[in-house]
Amino acid sequence: MLVRGKYILTSAEPEEIFDGAFRVKDGVISEIGKWEELNSKFPEEPVSGKKNDIIIPGLINVHGHFSESLITGIAEQYTLWEWIQALVGRAAPVLDYEMAYFGTLLSGIQMIQSGVTLVNDMFVYDPFHSKNATPGVVKALEELRLRGVVSFGAGDIRSGISIKKLLKEHEVLADAAENSKLCTFSVGIAAVRVQSPKLFDESINFCKNGNFSAHIHLQEIREEVTAVRNDEGLTPIQYCSKKGLFDNPTVAAHCVWIDGDDTRILSEQSVGVAHNPISNMILASGICPVAELRSLGVNVGIGIDGAGSNDSQDMLQSIKITPLLQRVKKLQATALSSRDTFHMATIEGAKVLGVEKYLGSLEVGKRADFVILDGDSPVLANIHDPFQAVVYCAGKTEVKEVWVDGENIFKDGKVTNVSTYEVVKHSKSQAVKLVEAAGLSNLSTLKN
Repeated sequence: MLVRGKYILTSAEPEEIFDGAFRVKDGVISEIGKWEELNSKFPEEPVSGKKNDIIIPGLINVHGHFSESLITGIAEQYTLWEWIQALVGRAAPVLDYEMAYFGTLLSGIQMIQSGVTLVNDMFVYDPFHSKNATPGVVKALEELRLRGVVSFGAGDIRSGISIKKLLKEHEVLADAAENSKLCTFSVGIAAVRVQSPKLFDESINFCKNGNFSAHIHLQEIREEVTAVRNDEGLTPIQYCSKKGLFDNPTVAAHCVWIDGDDTRILSEQSVGVAHNPISNMILASGICPVAELRSLGVNVGIGIDGAGSNDSQDMLQSIKITPLLQRVKKLQATALSSRDTFHMATIEGAKVLGVEKYLGSLEVGKRADFVILDGDSPVLANIHDPFQAVVYCAGKTEVKEVWVDGENIFKDGKVTNVSTYEVVKHSKSQAVKLVEAAGLSNLSTLKN
């Protein structure tokens, strides 16, 4: 088929094709150029997109937690460490397979509605149940036809769960991802001091022995940096480097409280950073120095973060907030441009996750993951600069179609592969079950 639009924003060279189009064959972009040329060459092929639309690569959410999908909109009064104790720490022991499955469906639908085609997830829970929960994430992503890099956020300091059992959860999730068409596995490390030194060493060994990437929270708040400095005489980033974690590809979420030495390590060891502007504001964590990181060659992508800390799972909100927050931090209108922000949400996010060879931009030979934005909507009626239009103007109502691997997974306001009504209905009962089992009634009014 052909895909056409008034603007094709490629996140490659050229960055913008006016009145452009590309051809999709067997889930891959086979040709790209001007609409008239491709239409003349392939006059009989079906066409998606209209002459006023904006076509963009699928958006990449580089950090999130499907484990929080059923605890959205509560606990606003806490900063991060308090929030972990009051909310996540209570929910983690009672999360199960069904909660993982329906929670992923619920958050995944919201992500697709905002143009996401790939999510990097860390499911944080305590695997006390006999049935492992994390494969429920993979099952839901497969049904949605949403790509995922999936990990289990292992920690033993709070839970006291055996290292053997935690490593088994990694193995089970890795097997589920191996048998999935759209998911790949990464080793989750909740944070440096959430794991005992032995588990941290075992996590690094798991990465190296399996040739897996790692996904970790790093230097999200000042207290985290102080605690590790007191114990090790190093920042968490310096500690991870010393222990060899960064020998494998690593995604570091947040990186708010970092200094020049930390930034140099991230740059020299090619660590990708997941910037989560909305959750950093909600939890009063601070502002990631995005411009400084990018100026030193660190790839920085944009994350939605979990539904317990964002709380919306809307990627377009996170994209808009990203340059605005940098402008507030620096009091400069040039702190971060819409064009750079767009790249962070697409090709730079792909580089953070190590998938830039086949995702993140609209180029010949890459997978056909793309989003059609409605150029006939009131919001996009007058496009003076397409990058500013996408970053500052577009919202979920402008997302007309979402495609993954050349398959239409969102059209006419609905995901195409699951029933939103059924997902919402089942999520309600699962959320009540979670609130009651976790003892969260003091934070929630949710009832049967």
